[in-house]
Amino acid sequence: MSACAPTHATDSAHASRDHEPHAPPPGKFRKFRNFRIAGADLSASIAVFLIALPLSLGIALATGAPLQAGLVAAAVGGLVAGWIGGSPLQVSGPAAGLTVVTADLIHQYGWRTTCAITVLAGISQLGLGCLRVARSALAVSPAVVHGMLAGIGIAIAVAQLHIVLGGTPQSAVLDNLGALPAQLAALQPGAVSISALTLAVLLLWPRIPGRVGRAVRVVPAALVSVAAATAVASLAGLSVAKVDLPSWRSHALVGMPEGPVLGLVAAVLTVTLVCSVQSLLGAVAVDKLAAGRRGPNTGGVRSDLNRELLGQGAANTVSGILGGLPVAGVAVRSVANVRAGAVSRNSAMLHGVWVVAAALLMVPLLELIPLAALAALVMAVGIQMVSLNHIRTITRHREILVYGVTTLGVVCFGVLEGVTLGVAVAVAVAMHRLARTRITHTEADGVHHVRVRGQLTFLAVPRLSRALHLVPHGASTIVELDGSFMDHAAYEALQCWQDAHTAQGGTVEVTGRAGTRIAEPASASHSCCRPWTAWRNHHCDRPQEAPRGEPRPSAHQLASGISAFQRNTAPHVRGELARLAREGQQPSQLFLTCADSRLVTSMITSSGPGDLFVVRNVGNLVPLPGAESGDDSVAAAIEYAVDVLKVRSITVCGHSGCGAMQALLNTPPGGAQTPLRRWLRHGMPSLERLAAHKDEWARLAGRAPADTVEQLCLTNVVQQLEHLRGHEAVARRMAEGDLELHGMYFHVGEAQAYLLTDSPDEVFDQVTPSPHEGSPREKSRDKSPARRSLGKASPAKDLPREEPPTRVKV
Repeated sequence: MSACAPTHATDSAHASRDHEPHAPPPGKFRKFRNFRIAGADLSASIAVFLIALPLSLGIALATGAPLQAGLVAAAVGGLVAGWIGGSPLQVSGPAAGLTVVTADLIHQYGWRTTCAITVLAGISQLGLGCLRVARSALAVSPAVVHGMLAGIGIAIAVAQLHIVLGGTPQSAVLDNLGALPAQLAALQPGAVSISALTLAVLLLWPRIPGRVGRAVRVVPAALVSVAAATAVASLAGLSVAKVDLPSWRSHALVGMPEGPVLGLVAAVLTVTLVCSVQSLLGAVAVDKLAAGRRGPNTGGVRSDLNRELLGQGAANTVSGILGGLPVAGVAVRSVANVRAGAVSRNSAMLHGVWVVAAALLMVPLLELIPLAALAALVMAVGIQMVSLNHIRTITRHREILVYGVTTLGVVCFGVLEGVTLGVAVAVAVAMHRLARTRITHTEADGVHHVRVRGQLTFLAVPRLSRALHLVPHGASTIVELDGSFMDHAAYEALQCWQDAHTAQGGTVEVTGRAGTRIAEPASASHSCCRPWTAWRNHHCDRPQEAPRGEPRPSAHQLASGISAFQRNTAPHVRGELARLAREGQQPSQLFLTCADSRLVTSMITSSGPGDLFVVRNVGNLVPLPGAESGDDSVAAAIEYAVDVLKVRSITVCGHSGCGAMQALLNTPPGGAQTPLRRWLRHGMPSLERLAAHKDEWARLAGRAPADTVEQLCLTNVVQQLEHLRGHEAVARRMAEGDLELHGMYFHVGEAQAYLLTDSPDEVFDQVTPSPHEGSPREKSRDKSPARRSLGKASPAKDLPREEPPTRVKV
């Protein structure tokens, strides 16, 4: 009988189950039986709801829309965008970034037409999502995006300042600035006091110190500030304007758009652009934030940006039809959602359910909220949109002009006009950088230097040719390329001159001033491996194939690597190695690390031949003096490095995913004493140290370690440094003050190094690049490049990204 054919007994059993009176039809409700809401999603949804409720009312107030419109947008953003969207952890709702746009639309066209514009913008987003163009929105320069948000934040803050002072804002930013002196002369004490209280609580609540502060910070500062202002206003009987929520029966829904066609088209494009860019960039940011978490069901969340665009389009369509504000991904709520531990889209959807419940059941309570408190809350949000972190980052990348033009354009003319100006300036700056190339020719000690600063394209070929022809025949020449791109025309010009110059008896060395890789087109006549190709486990684009039918020798990869070294690398390092052969080794540092094949010491320390005296073993262990029992190699290396080579520092470097630490944790006591187990006994003090400090977990980039293995890897570095101090030679040199010990941890997956600082808390600092590092040629003059590259972390102002230096407490 076939395995696919059921027996009669099976048929009878199925039939009897189908006729049970209390059994649901098979498959019909299966998805409902399998539906589960994680506890983390439930708690995160409540946290997001407590933030969303006052912000939604405040944004509706700032736009001049009916206050219910903010609640409608929050509910639709949670339910519709949360259900359909491609970013499970992003929370959507009425966004502060749309406040100026929406206020201007309401002023020009009225509320019902604004709702129609929101519907049309949602349909446009649905069309863009179907065309799968979401990734194209990420091509907008970050300077333009941050400039747009900063301009909107300034407009929000200036407008809400009038309500804070007890007045009424104008429709334009410049009008609000002009009316500010008169408003200051006629301020209302009640509104000012409520606003001041709101801002004070909003500022001080996250800064409450100690255990009490950690406990109370569970309640969002936005909710506490508005609740405190509401309580004071009610108890003191202050005469201030309060929230007025008309009956839902009189709620205004969408109407037919009325107005000039071109104006309506421009409005739809503006809402579509701002909503889409803000939501897509927010989804990317949420991915990065979620990827930094550790634990079950967290991290590794990747957004489907085209689906996210569809979700935002559906949410805007529904919100506009129901009389709600435009919807976009909201950074404040999304960050709160991720930090509260949300693991799925259920959190965003539940937050929408709570907003609906509040809108229906909490109207009497909401009508006690003073408008000045909501205005102060939104004004604080607007001020925060002008991020000093973003300004510092953009300044370092020399795009402050783009940022400034976009911000001023949004403030003075409007969002669409400001973004257009910003994009135009960004394109002009990019073209200027591409076309600006400085080429110089100098001679020093008989060597001719041709230096190229900037991108080497066909536009610079005439100047490059003139500089190269200044080099006499047969002269030694160094061509120094300081750029990231070289097009085919420039490559051909340089290659032809190099071939001709070499044929006439001259020498040519092509280098990069900062050690950067120069991108050049592949040539059929040359190997794809260039002398300036970054050193790594490199595989050519056209690997040599073994003859058909013949097996590839096992030593092929080793022989191929040796051949590539002799052909490409040896000519460039032969002079330096000859000098080292004459002078002998004079390393400045003993670098003790694990034998793991993924740790390339020269790569992670930017060092070269003669810089490091490297000792590698399983688990980067340092046996205590007197406990070697046949393991004298490490002690011998330490003694040789300290007493003979006179190194000035010793670094113990651990790494993530260390197999030795895993074996140390997982190997049960007893059993056969293999060589590996006998060696790992030197790691037992690290295991004991971990057990003694089991409640003090390390932090990496603001997160807990991935698991106990990572915690043990960090602890092992500290423990081996203590073992080093027990060696007589090390203790003597440290007492004399001419030897330093450093601890280092390298996270393989993140390619990030951390250093142990000299503090009682044993803190690891993230190593960050310095903006003043010189060229490899300059580094070679210093006998301690590894020591400099392993120096302490740069100050936060020098960081090439927005986060402060990471600290790891062991």
